[in-house]
Amino acid sequence: MASSPCGNTNFDSGLEIKTRSVEQTLIPLVSQITTLINHKDKPKKSERTLAAIHRVGQAVSVAVGRFVAVGEAIAVENQELKDEMSQACFEARRAGDAIAQLTDVGSAAAPLPQIDARVTVFSDKTAMVKAARLLLSSVTKVLVLADRIVIKQIITSRNKVLVTLDHLERVSTFQEFVQIFSQFGNEMVEFAHLTGDRQNDLKDEKKKARMAAARAVLEKCTMMLLTASKTCLRHPDCESARINKDAVFHRMRCALEQVIEIVTEARSCGDSKVLPVSIYNGIRDFKSSVECLRENLYSWAPQDMGSQLNVLVERTEDFTDSPYTSHEQRQAILSLCQLARQEAQQLLQCWIEAQSAHAKQPPEDMEVAILKTCQSISDLRRELHKVAVSRASDQLKVHSEQLPLRALKVAGAEGNLEAVAEYSRTLTEQKEQLVETCRLLCHVSGTEPLEITCIHAEETFHVIGPQIISAAQTLALHPSSKIAKENLDVFCEAWESQLCDMALLVREINDVFEGKRGDKRPYLSLPRPGKHSANLKTSKSVKLDAEEQTNMAKLGLELRLLSSDVDAEIEKWDDQEHEIVRQSQSLASMAYNMYLFTRGEGLLKTTADFFHQAEVMSEEGLQLCSSLRTFAVQLVDEEKSTVLAEMEKLVALCQQLQMGGKNPVQGKTATFQKVDTYIQTTRGILAVILPMLPYCNRLHRKYKSERSSLGSPQEWRERQDTSTPVKDESTLNGRNGSNSFGVKSLEQHMASINLLESK
Repeated sequence: MASSPCGNTNFDSGLEIKTRSVEQTLIPLVSQITTLINHKDKPKKSERTLAAIHRVGQAVSVAVGRFVAVGEAIAVENQELKDEMSQACFEARRAGDAIAQLTDVGSAAAPLPQIDARVTVFSDKTAMVKAARLLLSSVTKVLVLADRIVIKQIITSRNKVLVTLDHLERVSTFQEFVQIFSQFGNEMVEFAHLTGDRQNDLKDEKKKARMAAARAVLEKCTMMLLTASKTCLRHPDCESARINKDAVFHRMRCALEQVIEIVTEARSCGDSKVLPVSIYNGIRDFKSSVECLRENLYSWAPQDMGSQLNVLVERTEDFTDSPYTSHEQRQAILSLCQLARQEAQQLLQCWIEAQSAHAKQPPEDMEVAILKTCQSISDLRRELHKVAVSRASDQLKVHSEQLPLRALKVAGAEGNLEAVAEYSRTLTEQKEQLVETCRLLCHVSGTEPLEITCIHAEETFHVIGPQIISAAQTLALHPSSKIAKENLDVFCEAWESQLCDMALLVREINDVFEGKRGDKRPYLSLPRPGKHSANLKTSKSVKLDAEEQTNMAKLGLELRLLSSDVDAEIEKWDDQEHEIVRQSQSLASMAYNMYLFTRGEGLLKTTADFFHQAEVMSEEGLQLCSSLRTFAVQLVDEEKSTVLAEMEKLVALCQQLQMGGKNPVQGKTATFQKVDTYIQTTRGILAVILPMLPYCNRLHRKYKSERSSLGSPQEWRERQDTSTPVKDESTLNGRNGSNSFGVKSLEQHMASINLLESK
């Protein structure tokens, strides 16, 4: 533990805590020990003080006893750590006993002189400090050793996955593939659980972002591996199918290794590529150095300012040298760079004069120069942000129609190799544009975790583009192959999923730039006087403890993923003021508030707040049902029945929330169960909304297009989009487009094995 809040007393264990679970376990112990050490030394001790000290000391002793029992059990099960764990447990028990003895001040009714004659916390505070240091050090060591066991479990799980992956790569028959892939899927689910818990537990936000990126690759590649391997088995002599499969296996192995590098903190030769120096970081560092001159004129050598600014300006060449940057944007960036140089030169002159005069503080002209230099750099950052975000937004609009992907599917199904080659060049050009845009977004991302996400997006587009092309080539060589068609569809879906992730990324970068905290807009629906008072009175306001919040966090994480997916689909609507869009956005925001509650954050502070939020959510959900019913009136029979069927599911779920609000609960267990039920129901609501949004969006565009320009060249495309009704439950659950490895999604992938066995 780096430090302790125990006044000026430093309980340095010499062990770095890297996970929140270890940190949260230590916090109550540190609080109790702080109480013991920081008690007021008064000549006369009241009975109340004596009783309080005694209770705290006994509580610490009992807690340490339970804790040590668990540590000793872990030592028995893990022989390689037995000696270290046993020694740490012994020291913890000894320290706990010492604290119990020092706080055993006898009965509160005993005569004070008799109490003071004993060796207690009152007469020997040094002994208490020594015992506290030993206790915190030993407990921390036990926790860190236990954490090593978790890391070992992840490594063991990875090793099992790698062995099975090698077997999968070498199979030669469908029967063998089905058997091994089933084993592989189970191992991947286990790995997903272990790494998901680890990702949520990490304190370092950069590591969390890297872990999320690696796990996103594993999730998406699992389905790709299934279809690519099936295609290769069906067409063993097809070179493009082999290339397609090899690329998936290679990417999965790289992602597995990245996970292990993160959990073991190993350094690979590719680490230097993880965080390239961005313009944002350069601007931040330059401004910080300039502003430091106010405190110390001699903190920075004058010649360093020019060189640091030159490096910063050079990085803007990624923007100005791009063929996709407009002339106006290029000129604006160059003008701002020139202005920054001029202001920096003026500051340099004032600085040199101040140093020559041996000034202790910057004179007025230098203060003005500092302000102008910082302002010019801020203006440059604003322009670069504007260019990167506007380009990303424009490209997302253009690529949302997925014309090259559709054309590749058609050309492949027709066996037209020339057309596949032509559309492959178009897709390659789009890929290069997206890769460069991700690089520009990385420059202006504003935080290191977002930089990592930008790098992940760049790598994903770079890899999936060629994979789509090889899958299309395979289909063109075997146009009647259902497996080859399915394989191409899977890779195209991965491309579309990454575009959705990119839309979320752009919004998060905008939020950081605008100074917003959190990654969503909060939905302000806390209890107000005069509203819903009946239900609020029957529910006692309680707060979940640390253990309950941990359990809730696991459930809440899926709410966050689903609400992110809903937001991604909402972004695709041209009509952002449509009732369906606004109401879906409200529901997603409320679900996100519930997710924050599971983390002990956000606007919902107590369970009463949480239950009220669920009640408001049910009302908003029923309003959405009304909007869906109105929307369905304009649809033809098949489309109408699909929308109304999904609407009925939504009605039932909203009514469940309403019914739950009418049942008051007493006690923490019942309250906890009610929170759990509400989260499950909310998750169901989002799962219904998620596939309905793109379906209704296509229908909305279709009928809007028919009203404005019947018979237009786009009509056949719209008819293609809307001719397929909402599919089975797996489709309705939606695609997990977030940067997190969805265990449920992976488990659904395993259902594809049944299809294999029937073929």
